[in-house]
Amino acid sequence: MPLSTWLVAGLIFLAVALGTIAIALLFEFLQERLRARTVVKQLHEFSEQAYTAETGALVRQQGDAGWLEREFSRVPQLRDVSRILREAGSSWSFQTFIVVSIGLGMAFGLALGAFSRSIIGVLVGFPIGAAIPYLISRFLAGRRRSKLEEQLPDAIDLMGRAMRAGHPLSSGFKMVADEAPEPIASEFRQVFEEQRFGLPFDDSLLSLGERVRLSDIRILITAILIHRQVGGNLAEVLDNIAALVRERFKLRRQLRVITAQGRLSGYVLGLMPFALGVAIFIVNRQYMMPIFESEMGRYMLVGAFIFQILGYLWIRKILDIEF
Repeated sequence: MPLSTWLVAGLIFLAVALGTIAIALLFEFLQERLRARTVVKQLHEFSEQAYTAETGALVRQQGDAGWLEREFSRVPQLRDVSRILREAGSSWSFQTFIVVSIGLGMAFGLALGAFSRSIIGVLVGFPIGAAIPYLISRFLAGRRRSKLEEQLPDAIDLMGRAMRAGHPLSSGFKMVADEAPEPIASEFRQVFEEQRFGLPFDDSLLSLGERVRLSDIRILITAILIHRQVGGNLAEVLDNIAALVRERFKLRRQLRVITAQGRLSGYVLGLMPFALGVAIFIVNRQYMMPIFESEMGRYMLVGAFIFQILGYLWIRKILDIEF
């Protein structure tokens, strides 16, 4: 493969990718300005009215989804993008995510098309590049969810100690927000701030369950809501929930140990073809050159790469045990 072909493909990818990032940053800046202007306008309107149930709903109301999000939400695979971005702790909006996905898809498609000198390379590269932001967001959301799950028992213990010391439940949330590490502190801080600014405490707890989709969080919320209705020793209930969460976390760790061999097999099967191809290319370059020089060989490389990714994802899906 001539060096000029690699250079052209790389330059096309860099130009389109950097242009996409610039457009996304500009788009995010304009959206933030528009959002700030809308909030200021709502506050001015609110200050001129008497506080009623309707004006209280204005304070608690979340912004409606934009037209782009409403249109793309018709695609089943894109309905949960906003939730995934929120779980990942990303500041991106849905519109910025779509712009970056389309831009990276164009970058990969044009670069792969220049490399393979075929329109099929463009058609294959576009979905690969467009899927990268989604996969990264899913990975970050899963890692943040794991941190929340690991930090939850200590947060519950802290709330239980606050209850024994005579503090109300809301102060327990405030103590977790001040003393616990991130990201559990920010989630509990939002619950405390919402109820402090007028949202009913039950609603703020339910919104926590919507933001953090963990079964342990739902168990905690259910226990607190039941206690607020029927009463009881909430500190003891919190201790039992913390012990339950620790046992579930311990069981999940044991499952990861049991499935470690399967995950290692997936890594080996995913990397072995690439390592073997590089080794053969170093040892006998002339033997490998026809697959790069012929059009059919380049198609085979692209197809092999796609099937390797699908196989790895399939193995990960099999080993992902939910309980």
